[in-house]
Amino acid sequence: MARVTVRGHRVVGAGLVLLFASAGCGPSSGDSGGGGATTAPPVRDEGPVCVGEAPADGVRVLRGGGFRLPGGTGVQYAGTSADGGSRTATLREGPRYAKGQREWNVVPGARISLAGHAYTVRQVCSYRVVLEPASARDASALAAAPASMKSAGGEADARLCFTTNHAALKAAADGFPPEGATLSVVGNGGVRRFPTGLSLTVSRLDAEAGTAGVAANCAAVTVAVYEDLRVGDPLELGGVLFEVAHITEASVRLTRVAAPRT
Repeated sequence: MARVTVRGHRVVGAGLVLLFASAGCGPSSGDSGGGGATTAPPVRDEGPVCVGEAPADGVRVLRGGGFRLPGGTGVQYAGTSADGGSRTATLREGPRYAKGQREWNVVPGARISLAGHAYTVRQVCSYRVVLEPASARDASALAAAPASMKSAGGEADARLCFTTNHAALKAAADGFPPEGATLSVVGNGGVRRFPTGLSLTVSRLDAEAGTAGVAANCAAVTVAVYEDLRVGDPLELGGVLFEVAHITEASVRLTRVAAPRT
């Protein structure tokens, strides 16, 4: 099984299992120092980063966001928990939040049904969940080529944003800096837009605490909300893996990781 070392992470096989050698996984600890009122930093995710293996043509649903699926339905990755040895994801039906939606707590191997369409959970990561459609018809619909590789704006970009089509994913990946390079997302309301319809914003920024949030939108759907990111944390955007390289008072810098999608 091939291994690639990426900035202190070990990427193992097709499952993209990232093992943090020194990322400080586990609850943060500290002393308030003077007995005054302080704000406790967010508790670190205990890991593991990923459990299960992602099929090459799997549906990647990003943390905090939604994904439109064939049949007019969708799914959201609403939350996750880990205990150091396993990881569970909370999935919610529909591409956007609405009252009364069903939720499931799932691990790899679980099956869910969305508007009569069945999916198997193949991988649960801190930053994504990968689903595999049970029917060939749904798999074919997800892999269908979009009419154009250029963004038209809004919901018209759905075929570019919610797809497993290799050409569309390559077009999205080509819109980012090359592997090893850094992508900066500016705070204070700045929006970073990409050719296939994806847009990024900094949702929160606390340089003193060393934490930030990054949100992504595509085809009028929030496709990811990564909260309480720290330097070294992984996140996925447009089928491409990044890690947080630096958090400043003005921006969040992301390094494109030199590792395969799967």
